[in-house]
Amino acid sequence: MNRSVIGILAHVDAGKTTLSEAMLYLTGGIRRLGRVDHRDAFLDTFSLERERGITIFSKQAELAVGGLSVTLLDTPGHVDFSAEMERTLQVIDCAVLVVSAADGVQSHTATLWRLLERWEVPVFLFINKMDLPGADRDALLTQLRRRLGEGCVDFQLPPEQLQEEAAMCGEEALSRFLDAGELSDSELADLIVRRKIFPCFFGSALRLEEVDALLDGLERYAPRPAYPEEFAARVYKISRDPQGTRLTHLKLTGGSLRVKTLLRGETSSGEAWEEKADQLRVYSGEKFQAFDQLPAGAVCAVAGLTRTYPGQGLGAEPDARPPILEPVLNYRLLLPEGTDIHAALSKLRQLEEEDPQLHILWNERLQELHIQLMGQVQQEILQRLIADRFGLDAAFGPGSIVYRETILKPVEGVGHYEPLRHYAEVHLLLEPGPPGSGLRFAAACPEDELDRNWQRLILTHLMEKPHLGVLTGAPITDMKIALIAGRAHLKHTEGGDFRQATYRAVRQGLMQAESVLLEPWYRFRLEVPAENLGRAMSDLTNMGGDFSAPANDGETAVLEGSVPVSALGDYWRDVTSYTRGLGRLQCSPDGYRPCADQEAVVAAIGYDPERDLDNSPDSVFCAHGAGFPVKWDQVPAHAHLECLRLDKPAPPAPAEAAPRPSIPYPTSREEEKALQAIFERTYGQIKSRGPDPGEAFRPPPKPQATVRRTVPDRPAGPEYLLVDGYNIIFAWDELKAAARENLEAARYLLMDLLCNYQGYKKCVIILVFDAYKVKGNPGSAEKYRNIHVAYTKEAETADTYIERATYEIARKHRVRVATSDNLEQLIILGHGAVRVSAKDFKAEVEAAEGSIAQIIQRNNLGGGQFRQLRHQLKSK
Repeated sequence: MNRSVIGILAHVDAGKTTLSEAMLYLTGGIRRLGRVDHRDAFLDTFSLERERGITIFSKQAELAVGGLSVTLLDTPGHVDFSAEMERTLQVIDCAVLVVSAADGVQSHTATLWRLLERWEVPVFLFINKMDLPGADRDALLTQLRRRLGEGCVDFQLPPEQLQEEAAMCGEEALSRFLDAGELSDSELADLIVRRKIFPCFFGSALRLEEVDALLDGLERYAPRPAYPEEFAARVYKISRDPQGTRLTHLKLTGGSLRVKTLLRGETSSGEAWEEKADQLRVYSGEKFQAFDQLPAGAVCAVAGLTRTYPGQGLGAEPDARPPILEPVLNYRLLLPEGTDIHAALSKLRQLEEEDPQLHILWNERLQELHIQLMGQVQQEILQRLIADRFGLDAAFGPGSIVYRETILKPVEGVGHYEPLRHYAEVHLLLEPGPPGSGLRFAAACPEDELDRNWQRLILTHLMEKPHLGVLTGAPITDMKIALIAGRAHLKHTEGGDFRQATYRAVRQGLMQAESVLLEPWYRFRLEVPAENLGRAMSDLTNMGGDFSAPANDGETAVLEGSVPVSALGDYWRDVTSYTRGLGRLQCSPDGYRPCADQEAVVAAIGYDPERDLDNSPDSVFCAHGAGFPVKWDQVPAHAHLECLRLDKPAPPAPAEAAPRPSIPYPTSREEEKALQAIFERTYGQIKSRGPDPGEAFRPPPKPQATVRRTVPDRPAGPEYLLVDGYNIIFAWDELKAAARENLEAARYLLMDLLCNYQGYKKCVIILVFDAYKVKGNPGSAEKYRNIHVAYTKEAETADTYIERATYEIARKHRVRVATSDNLEQLIILGHGAVRVSAKDFKAEVEAAEGSIAQIIQRNNLGGGQFRQLRHQLKSK
C-alpha cells in the first residue's frame, strides 16, 4: 500500500484538531466524533490539552484513505509551541493548512506558510467554518492568492473550470493543457509536489461538510515518495510514556527497521554511540501497536535509544537544518528553598531533551537557573509540567529579552594555547552573514599546513558550544567562521589544546570587531474598533514598530506590521483595556534586527568580556620553560603564524577539494629508530621575525648538533604489548565481519588469537576495550588464559587508558602498542613506546600462527599432541 505522512497545521482556534477528528471519523479510524470543547477529542491525549482546549504536543494517528495509508500528524497551533510544530515539518510529505473563514490569513498563518516554503512541503488548504454567517468564498480565495500565492486553486470547481485554473499556474501545465485539452491526475499531482498549485477546499469540519472532498483530494494528489533501499531515518521528537520509557519518534526514510537492530549515531556533541531498537511502536492517539519490522515511510516511536535528539539523521539520513523559530524571552526559574539544584537540573534536562529550544542553563556565577520561552502560555504549561512530573513547585522570575550579537566587517581572530608541554594555534576569519543565516563554519586551510584531522577537530569545537558576544554576553549569530591557518606540535599537541585555542580565537576576533546587538521582533496583527485606531497607531509608532496602512473590516480596523519584542511587552493588556475587550492582538516571531538603543541596553546589562574567565579572549604562550598569558590585543604580535591582511582581498576558500592521499606512517624498525632520534632533539626551528615585541620571550634555537641528548638504556625485562581492542577488530576484515554478527564473539576471537601469539612471543599482553559508554561502570581488569584484558571505566576511552599505561610502564620496560589511530601513535611515541599498525600487527600474528603450524607439521603432531604443545607454549 502507498504511504504518505500528512501534517495538519493552523493558527490557534482555526479548527485544526476538529478537522483531524472529522478525517478519522469519516475513514473509520474512530467510532465516535469527539470535540475539543467537550474535552474528548481523540488526539488531545494530554490532560492540559483537554483543560485548555489547545494542542501542546504533536500527535500521531493512522488512517486509510482509499488505497492510501496515511500517517496524520496533528501539530500545535498556538504560537508559543511553534518549535514543536516546526520539528514535525522535517518528516511530513505534505501539509493540510487550516484557515478559519472567520479570521482569514492571520500573522501566524503567514509564519506557517514561510516555514512550509523553507522545508519545500506541498500544501493543501482547508478553509474551515464556512458555515458561519458572513463567510465569503470568493473574498477568501482572493485573500489567499494575495497573501499566500497565486497558485491557490479552488479544487471544488467543476472539472472543466478546475482544469483551466490549474493550467494557468505554470507554463508547462498550460502547454500540456493546450496540447491535450486536459491535465491528468498525475500531472496535477506533480504540480502540487513542485508547489506550483495549492489545492483549496472550503467546508466545515464540525459539521463534516466537504471533509470528504478533502479526503478525495488527498487520495488522488497526495505525494507518494519513493525511498532508497539503504536504511535511513530522521528523528523529529523525543517523549516519555506514562511509565517513564524514553521514546524516539522518527520517520523511516529508507530501507526498513527491525526490532533489536543495532543503530549507530553521534550525540549533539559529536560522541559516537551504538544502541538497539528494543521496541517499535506505531501510535494512533493514546494507544500503540508494536511491530517486529516497519518499512520506509512509516512513522514510529522507538524504545531503547537514550542518546538521540530531535533533528538527528540516522543511517544514510543527514541531520536536519537548525530551526528558524527560537524563544525570545529569558526567565529565571525559581525552585523551592532547600531544593537540590543539581538533582533538579538533571530532571529538567528531560524537558530540554523533548524541547531543545528551552535552553536550560545553570549560571554558575549568579547561582541561578535560567530558561528560554516563547511566551506566557508556554510558561504556564511548563510550570504545570514540572509540578506533575517532578513534584517541584517552580515559579518564574521577571522575563528578559534574548538578544543576539553579530559583526559588521570581517576580522581575523587568533588563539594560541601553549602552557608547558601543550601547543596549538588557530587563526579564524569571522565574516558577517545575511540576516537570519545563523552560524556557518568552513575550513580554508591547506592540509600541508595543518593535518585534516586537526582541522576537523577545530570545526567540531566551533560547533560544540554557543559562542558568546562581547557586548552583552549574548550568543553570536549571522556569521561565517572559517579556519584559515593553524599549527600543531608533533609531540606536545593534544585534542584539548585546540579546543582552548579555538575558543580564544573566536573571542579575540570578536574583541577586535565592530559588534552589533540584535533584538527580536514580532510580526503582529492588531484588530481594534475604528474609534480606537488612532490610539493604536500612536502606541505602535512610539514603540518603534512599522506597519502598513490600516484596513477596514466592517466596524473593525486592522493593523499589520512588525514591532520590537522589548517594546511590545504586555501591550495586549492595554489593548484589552482601551478597547473594552473588543480588540485582539496576535503575534508571531519575525527574526532579529539591530537594536535601536544599543548603548543603553549594553550599559544596563554591564557585561565585561575581559572578566568572563570562562570565555577568555587572551592567549597563553611559553618561554623559559613556563607559560605566560598575553592580552588579546597583543596576541597577533606574538603569534607564530603570519596574520591575514584584511586590507587586501582574501584568497577565496577552495571548493570541495579532492582529499590529499595520507602519507603512510613508517613501519620498519630502522624508521622507528630514526623517528625516535628526531624526538630526542629540539623540535623544529623558529624563524626570526625581526624586531618583534614578543621575540624577547623566545630565544633563538641553538644549532642542532649542540643539543643532542642520549636516551638512557632501559633495564632488561619482559616486553609489554598493549592492544587497542576495538581498533584492531574493526581494522581486520575477518574480525570486522564477525563483529557485524556478534561483537562479543569478535572480542573472544581476538583474545584467542592473542593467547596463541603470547605463547609464541612470550611477551606480556594487555588487551584494552572501550567501556566508557557504560553508565556507572568503574572499569575492570581480568586474566584470560595467558593475557590480561582491561575494560575502561565510564568516560575513559581505550586511548586514554593506553596513554596512561604507556607512560607508566615505559619507564622500566620496552613497550609496544598495536593501534592504527594516528593521533594515538604520535602520543605513545612521545612516551617512549614503539607503535605497531593494525596491518603490521596482523602480519605478525599470522606469522606466529604459521610458525606454530610448521612445528606441528614437522613433528607430525596429532590433535592431542597439538593441544599439549599449545598448552606448553601458553604456559611459557
